[in-house]
Amino acid sequence: MHIVLHQPEIPGNTGNIGRTCVAAGTSLHLIEPLGFRLDEKSIRRAGMDYWFQLDVHRYMNFGEFQELHPGAKIWMATTKAKHVYTDVAYGPDDFIMFGRESAGIPEEILVEHEENCIRIPMLDSIRSLNLSNSVAIVLYEALRQNGFAGMLQEGELHRLKWKSEENKGYCS
Repeated sequence: MHIVLHQPEIPGNTGNIGRTCVAAGTSLHLIEPLGFRLDEKSIRRAGMDYWFQLDVHRYMNFGEFQELHPGAKIWMATTKAKHVYTDVAYGPDDFIMFGRESAGIPEEILVEHEENCIRIPMLDSIRSLNLSNSVAIVLYEALRQNGFAGMLQEGELHRLKWKSEENKGYCS
């Protein structure tokens, strides 16, 4: 699974998205121009100590991205889409693209990919959701559809045991 950010503007959002990508085992693809430098402290702070684990790729423009990924299935998240993000089938190698915070994905790109445009339902009184929240919502639906492949699906307490674990193997 791959996340693509088209011309992101806010370093904190990109840092948060980077951390989400690391947690999900997902690559992050950044299409320039970026609204910040990648060495800014705010990106690393938002990504915390996970940034060095991130599989990140940069492209000069969307054309270069397409040239390097011919035939890739690219879902485009936009408030203008006709399809809801939960109504499509994501493959394990799909790309999910999000636009810049102030304007989204350019309409010139969207019109060429109408059938692959998806949206997160929301009330009409708000323009859009925060970019990092949107990425997490759509990415985790795609991962769910693919069975959360390779991901830890159960956790453990640090100091105590779950009550259901204490009673395993005992008959009452």
